[in-house]
Amino acid sequence: MSAATMPDAATPAAPSALTDPARRAEARARLDHLWGRGTRFLGSEYALLAGAMSWVSERNLVSAISNAGGFGVLACGAMEPARLAEEIAATQALTSRPFGVNLITMHPQLDELVRVCLDAGITHVVLAGGIPSGPVIRAIKEGGAKVIAFAPALVLAKRLMRLGVDALVIEGSEAGGHVGPVSLTVLAQEILPHVHDVPVFVAGGLGRGDAILSYLEQGASGAQLGTRFAASRESIAHENFKKAFIRANARDAVTSVQLDERFPVIPVRGLNNAGTRRFVQHQAETLRRFQSGELTKEAAQLDIEHFWAGALRRAVVDGDVENGSVMAGQSVGMITGEQPVGEIIKQLVDQAIDALIRQDERARYG
Repeated sequence: MSAATMPDAATPAAPSALTDPARRAEARARLDHLWGRGTRFLGSEYALLAGAMSWVSERNLVSAISNAGGFGVLACGAMEPARLAEEIAATQALTSRPFGVNLITMHPQLDELVRVCLDAGITHVVLAGGIPSGPVIRAIKEGGAKVIAFAPALVLAKRLMRLGVDALVIEGSEAGGHVGPVSLTVLAQEILPHVHDVPVFVAGGLGRGDAILSYLEQGASGAQLGTRFAASRESIAHENFKKAFIRANARDAVTSVQLDERFPVIPVRGLNNAGTRRFVQHQAETLRRFQSGELTKEAAQLDIEHFWAGALRRAVVDGDVENGSVMAGQSVGMITGEQPVGEIIKQLVDQAIDALIRQDERARYG
């Protein structure tokens, strides 16, 4: 090929390359190799771990994700043991494929919830909401299940591995719900080059397969996504909740504001609405009452914490997206419509395959 006809390195792959069955099969094999450690660990076709979202990640969505080749995760949240057992059984009735259960480490009945999971044959338990204890990790592993935990920093990743966790999720601040202060791009650079003993799944702001591919190439074993699935057709979230996602831009997903360091607010990312604006006003009024001596420090802190009680349910179940907590990651800006779960997963995989083919084209003609 002459220099005059040689494609530029930045030129997208020709349509024929992207649609060539042999090229796509070759790229799919490379993708399977890149996330092979993740798929073997999860027992799923794709190393796409679903984020556990309270009121959203229930039997219908979880089974749909697993049936489509991903790995669904039930959100236990504040469920009692009997309720969790019921939800696990209902999910197992809808899928024969593996799925996990997310447990909150601060739940007062954590030990009983672990036993429910083990008795039901759950293969993977995700521990969230704090650093899990050694005894809890041992109980899960001795019961035959694998433990997944969240590592917001390298030092904590190393500590969790010493405690015996089987896999890690590193979740950036771009994610929805309760988040840490560091972006995924920084966490990946901090953690992925140094953690090789266990699979690491990346999370936070992920909405495209080519972005997922970039982290696989850095050493990740797979990815966790939540926001894309929250607005899926199989999600039981209220129609108003899904429409809010479809309308939103990335900049609309903001973290909760803390007015005074004496009264810490756990950062939660969600869509800016009347509720989030009133929360700032509520903090200001509570601070005034504390400074005037009307409230003790403990009472003021409790008053701030109780503001959002039931707010997520109001948004997800009741559809009150103005006053409820519409938790969403910054990838919400990539949601343009309500899609079936299977279509979302296929789209992610196809985008990763397209990116691999384009890489190959640049290597051939660059």
